[in-house]
Amino acid sequence: MRRGVVSEPLPGHSLPDLPNVDAALFREPDPAQLQATQPSTHPPRIVLLYGSLRARSFSRLLAEEAARVLRAMGAETRVFNPSGLPLPDDAPDTHPKVVELRELTQWAEGMVWCSPERHGAMTGIMKTQIDWIPLSVGAVRPTQGKTLAVMQVCGGSQSFNAVNQMRVLGRWMRMLTIPNQSSVAKAFLEFDEHDRMKPSAYYDRVVDVMEELVKFTLLTRDIAPYLVDRYSERKESAAELSARVSLPAI
Repeated sequence: MRRGVVSEPLPGHSLPDLPNVDAALFREPDPAQLQATQPSTHPPRIVLLYGSLRARSFSRLLAEEAARVLRAMGAETRVFNPSGLPLPDDAPDTHPKVVELRELTQWAEGMVWCSPERHGAMTGIMKTQIDWIPLSVGAVRPTQGKTLAVMQVCGGSQSFNAVNQMRVLGRWMRMLTIPNQSSVAKAFLEFDEHDRMKPSAYYDRVVDVMEELVKFTLLTRDIAPYLVDRYSERKESAAELSARVSLPAI
């Protein structure tokens, strides 16, 4: 999590109607803390993941097109190449590709996940990348409070199975998944001989999604610690929290 102000208890606060709540740890949301005291001035940092290793991967081409749009909007982007990333639990987390992915996740303030839809779902390659991103490192959640945009490419008619699945995963990773999304039908028709996306309503939607992602990232990156500060975890000590969230792999 990035810097931010953690809410403070209200002096003399009592909760007679809430006997199950520890009044000392209860917080009334404070609008003032939704304003960054020292707004960041660096470009928004966005990492893009794609879900295919084909030589002409349309999820990669779409991710690269999105990265161009993001850079034009003032963001700094990094695209992770999943080639060589081992299956989860088939290698130690010291594997170079795992280390690279996790370092990018720590660096990012927002992410873009772009997968083909295969057999009605996101690809195994896409899921493998997400599975290597830890839900927690000790008591710290690397993805918590960061923004997420989801996109998919389709070989046939437009579908939303992959983006819907990635939304579920984004919520599980405690990310702020933006409302807009992109699904490109018949993706093989949407890129020219130079691997650039052709003008279309699909392209316009990609621009829409990236614009929304940058706005949400700018809006939340400095106050993410306050947004995800919660009562149940304030009740736990750091050691207890670490023990609970650092569950064994299954």
